[in-house]
Amino acid sequence: MKVIKFGGSSLASAVQLEKVLQIVKEDSSRKFVVVSAPGKRSSEDIKVTDLLISYYQAYINNQATTAIIEKIIQRYEDILDELALDKAVLTDIAQAIQHLSTLSNKNNPHLLDAFLASGEDNNAKLVAAFFKQRGLQARYINPLELGLIVSDEPGNARILPSAAAKIGQFKETEEILVIPGFFGYTEAGDICTFSRGGSDITGSIVAAGVHAEMYENFTDVNGIFVAHPGIIHNPKTIKEITYREMRELAYAGFAVLHDEALMPAYRANIPVVIKNTNNPKHPGTIITTSRMVKHDPVVGIASDQGFASIYISKYLMNRELGFGRRLLQILEELGLSYEHMPSGIDDISIILREQQLSAEIEEKLMHHLEAELEPDELRITHGLSMLMVVGEGMRQRIGVMADSAVALAENKINLEMINQGSSEVSIMFGIKENQEEKAIQALYETFFDA
Repeated sequence: MKVIKFGGSSLASAVQLEKVLQIVKEDSSRKFVVVSAPGKRSSEDIKVTDLLISYYQAYINNQATTAIIEKIIQRYEDILDELALDKAVLTDIAQAIQHLSTLSNKNNPHLLDAFLASGEDNNAKLVAAFFKQRGLQARYINPLELGLIVSDEPGNARILPSAAAKIGQFKETEEILVIPGFFGYTEAGDICTFSRGGSDITGSIVAAGVHAEMYENFTDVNGIFVAHPGIIHNPKTIKEITYREMRELAYAGFAVLHDEALMPAYRANIPVVIKNTNNPKHPGTIITTSRMVKHDPVVGIASDQGFASIYISKYLMNRELGFGRRLLQILEELGLSYEHMPSGIDDISIILREQQLSAEIEEKLMHHLEAELEPDELRITHGLSMLMVVGEGMRQRIGVMADSAVALAENKINLEMINQGSSEVSIMFGIKENQEEKAIQALYETFFDA
């Protein structure tokens, strides 16, 4: 039995929905179908989720909402018209969208979540009606009925332990259950959405809850590439990757699958397959706890921008009792979280996300560090990218660090930082953002074009 999830691009139009129907029909074990909100039909189009954000903004600012409501409803009606389907379901969809403008917009922390969740919720109703009218034994199921009970954290909900048993009750279903992704319900009955990529999280939670044999995540690419296709022309596709490797790559910018989505499936030891709705015969990329296919030592290269590095140097730092604690306390008092902290005996670097550093916060931070730690040298570097070379095979292969450093040096890429975790699954390089593409190309040539 499989759980299958379709992203917004797979559900944007009638043409795409016909592909989805065939994918579900060709495998009778695909009993749980998790759907996103309709995505873009073309590059000029607007996602339904973005329309809902506009609707929300108009509503909370007491502006007219009639036009935007009609536009959202029209997106669903266009799909129904293209499929020549009975429009009975449209009445329910329209009422649900209009009902949003009756919710309290005063001291309502769940209001935005309710608006955003309606994109997936209404699309699940449409997809279920489509499946049923095309002869499948399918029905829409609301996350509350399914048992998707989450923590009361709007925009960042987490599944509660009590949900597993409730979801597991549907394991033996004979019907195809069409489930809206991206949200669940609190114990008080309020809608709460997951963080970005939330439909992926829903699929993983459902797969774990029903003890699925596999979680298939359908998107618009043939799998996970070893490097960003916008930087590397026609990069290779990864056939098989471990959860640990995928976690590292997702953290460093791989957007195919949200990193939080891996956790429920990982804990339940369920393999995840990334496949292409537009090319379903392609085997895609399988994510497992342990790889069966032998790989080269490096499985992928990823990067992410928007970092800053704070460098602190002080002679005999290693002998100064409590130095690290005081440093972390300063970060905590200013509400700052750090990403990495490579260190030596007399120096330490703090890598954090630049978006946390307003001019005021940065000034306070540097002042407190100077006053509390009395360093010999203190400086901050902005505009950094974190470049990750990932692969569990590095533990058995000597020289990956050396090969990486040589490739970057030969391309005149200056290294602001190097960090390799004790797990030896990844090597991280801090470089200037304007050298990011050149660095990825150099590493790709070293490990995949050699």
